[in-house]
Amino acid sequence: MSRDFDVVIVGGGVIGAVMASLLLARKLTASGKVAIVADHAGAGAGAGAGAGAGADWGLRVFAMSRASQRLLELTGIWQKLPVQRVYPYERMCVWDAGGHPQGSGSLTFDCAEIGEPNLGFIVDGRALQECCLQAARAAGAVVIEAKVQEIALHDAEARIRLNDGRDLSSRLLIAADGTESKTRGLLGIDSAGHAYHQDALVAHVRTGKPHRNTAWQRFLATGPLAFLPLSDGRSSIVWSAARAEATRLSKLDAVEFAAALKAASGDVLGDIELTTAVASFPLKLQYAVDYARPRAVLLGDAAHAVHPLAGQGLNLGLLDCASLAEVLGTAGDPTLLGEYRLLRRYERWRKSENLLAATAFDALERLFSNPNSGLARARAAGLEAVGKLPLLKRQFARRALGLRGDVPAFLKGDPA
Repeated sequence: MSRDFDVVIVGGGVIGAVMASLLLARKLTASGKVAIVADHAGAGAGAGAGAGAGADWGLRVFAMSRASQRLLELTGIWQKLPVQRVYPYERMCVWDAGGHPQGSGSLTFDCAEIGEPNLGFIVDGRALQECCLQAARAAGAVVIEAKVQEIALHDAEARIRLNDGRDLSSRLLIAADGTESKTRGLLGIDSAGHAYHQDALVAHVRTGKPHRNTAWQRFLATGPLAFLPLSDGRSSIVWSAARAEATRLSKLDAVEFAAALKAASGDVLGDIELTTAVASFPLKLQYAVDYARPRAVLLGDAAHAVHPLAGQGLNLGLLDCASLAEVLGTAGDPTLLGEYRLLRRYERWRKSENLLAATAFDALERLFSNPNSGLARARAAGLEAVGKLPLLKRQFARRALGLRGDVPAFLKGDPA
């Protein structure tokens, strides 16, 4: 069996599903002409099934920018998210291990200082995934549960052989299947980067002091520790540590882990109670050498993976989606969607932006994990200096929100 599409997207995660919805929302193709190929595509059949009012927050959460919010509003996804799993935060406090939160060696951002209602949203990853796939289906995307086995690129089309024997053809193939992208390998695109030899530990905790709608992040010599506020008063932690230390911490019982976490946080939120299991995932810097081939292109983690210290990984991937949609919108005809000249424009745009972000996050990780006392004093002084320069602070905050920088035009204003 074979079937023709305008676009085939490999990967049914948030990035792949959002890209499908965006192609349809911006009328770059028609209902039934976009396919999502995913290993497991059962999520999304119901309105946030398993992630609504009666379910607990999933362990994986994301800090989403204003630009990401606008993109999800445009595709109808934001409106479908359960309100209990979306939480606006108003402040962010960052401090060095040798400093004090909201004191010396710290930097605090407040939404009131930049004239915004919040600094972004903490969103339940499980609810987001379900709603993204549901919205893509509702918009007219065809979801195919299978794995890609072979890819052949031709002048006029990409041909995809699935593991169940089906053949698909499309004018454009989009790889959105994550950091271990099989599609990237089948396209012959190499990746570079390095492992951090760190794991990020994630869990939800209840704290003795209220989080005050604030995201807290302390830079330790062993890696950054973040507390992200949740709607039920708890916080989601992301604790990056060297692999041996992360393994040791993950083997502690709940009381011991909470005590270690309290000490690592400098007691910023008081006593801590672990309310979930602790999960971990490895950290690495990775970037694809190329983003495009004739008839094929990479999005999201298939193209780049960054350190989570700034919480920007998903936001960068969503900007990939928006940028690709803006470039493809200049084609004017679905038959031209896979033209290499368009894909190269997207590649030049996003590759430079993503490499700049990855390099900056990597430099921050190296800078703040260096135990040199001279550097520690310089870090503290630098954070304090930025805090005393309102215009510079405002620029940083607005760029993190996706309101500045080389952002697609349709995300800069009111999505309506």
